[in-house]
Amino acid sequence: MKKIITLAFVSCIFLCVSHAQEKITMTDFIKINFSSLPETKKKIDQNNPLYIPAFKQLIQDADKALKFKPVSVMSKTDLPPSGNKHDYMSLAPYWWPNPKTANGLPYIRKDGEINPEVKNYPDKVVLPKLCSNIYLLSLAYYFSGNEAYANHASQLIKVWFLDEATKMNPNVNYGQAVKGVTDGRAEGLIDTRHFMHVVDAIKLIKTSSSWTSTDQKNMYNWVREFSSWMISSEIGKDEMSAPNNHGVWFDAQLMSYAIFLDDKKMINDITERVLNRMDKEMDDEGSFPLEMARTTSLHYSVFILNAYTTLASQSEQAGLDLWNAKTKSGKSLKLAFDFLMPYLLREKKWTAPQIKEFGTSEAFPVFFQAEKKYGFKNCTAEMKKIAGPFFDGLLLNLL
Repeated sequence: MKKIITLAFVSCIFLCVSHAQEKITMTDFIKINFSSLPETKKKIDQNNPLYIPAFKQLIQDADKALKFKPVSVMSKTDLPPSGNKHDYMSLAPYWWPNPKTANGLPYIRKDGEINPEVKNYPDKVVLPKLCSNIYLLSLAYYFSGNEAYANHASQLIKVWFLDEATKMNPNVNYGQAVKGVTDGRAEGLIDTRHFMHVVDAIKLIKTSSSWTSTDQKNMYNWVREFSSWMISSEIGKDEMSAPNNHGVWFDAQLMSYAIFLDDKKMINDITERVLNRMDKEMDDEGSFPLEMARTTSLHYSVFILNAYTTLASQSEQAGLDLWNAKTKSGKSLKLAFDFLMPYLLREKKWTAPQIKEFGTSEAFPVFFQAEKKYGFKNCTAEMKKIAGPFFDGLLLNLL
C-alpha cells in the first residue's frame, strides 16, 4: 500500500507533429507509469482502436529514431577548461556578448532571450535529441517486441555513457558556462534532466538480448558516480539549494537515479527536501513567486509544475504518494494545480509577464496529470483543440 506523505514522513511527451495554428515540439516528458504499461500493451495486442493510432505513430517515430546515429561529448571542436573532451560543456542560454567591451566580455544577461551561440557547443544540442530517441526506441521495443529498437537504444546509451573512447565523464562541471564570468554554473545541471528518459528506457529494454548484465552493471556504476557528484560537488550543492525550478528539477533528476540505484535513504532524503521546498517556495494561492517574476512567467510556472509532477510520478514507483501530500503549512500539488489550471484552460487571462507567445503544448503534461490525478474537466478537450487531427496519435495516449 502506498503511503500518504506528510512532512514528518521522509520520503515526454515527445510530440513531433504539427498543427495549423501551432507547431507542437518536444516538451518535458510525462513520466512513464510502469504499472499501466502491461494493460496498454494488452490493448495494443488486441488491436483496440483507442490505442492503435498512437501505437502506429510511435512505431513511425521509432523507425526514424533507428536512423539517428550515436552521438557523444567527443564531437566538440573546442576543449572544455579541463582540456578533456569527455567532460560535458554548454553555454548559459540567456547570456550575450557585452556591447560595451571590445571583446564582448564579460557576457551580460538578457532573461528569456536565447543566444544562438549556445548551438556552437553540440553537447547541449544533441543531448535532448539523444534521450528522446532512446525513450521512443525503448517504448517501441516494449510494445512491439522488435529487437531492432532495443538494439539501437542500447548502442546509443553505450556510446554516450559507457564506451571508453566516447563516454561522458559523470560530472557537469562546465555546464551553462558564462564567458568572462565562470567556467561552469550550478544551472548547467538542468541540461541533464533528460537523462531521466534514459533511466526509464533501461527499465524497458533490460530484458532484451541487446542489453547485458554487464551493461546494467556499468550503467549502475555511472549513475552512482554521477549521483555522488551531484550531492557532493559545489556545483551540485548550489543547484540543490536553488529556490526556483532549478532546485526542483535537481530533485526530480536525482530521484530518478535514486530509484534506479534502489537507494531508499536517498529517496527519503529527496522527498523530505521536496516537501520543505514546496512549503517555502509556493505561496498561499498555489503559485511560485520566483517563476511569476520571470519575463516568461507562464512558461516557467508550467515548467516548475512539470518538475513537481515528475517527482510525484516517481514517488509512486517508490511506494509513496506525493500527489496527495501536504506540507506543514498546508501547501500541496493540488493547490498548485488549482491555481494554474484556470489559466491553462483559458477560463482566466494570464496577466503576469510573458514577453513571448506561450507554446500551449508545453502544458500537455500538466493537462494529462490534472485530469488523471485531480479530475479537472476539459483537459482532454483542450489538448484536442491544440493538437487537432494529430491528437489520437500522441504518445500520451499510451502512457
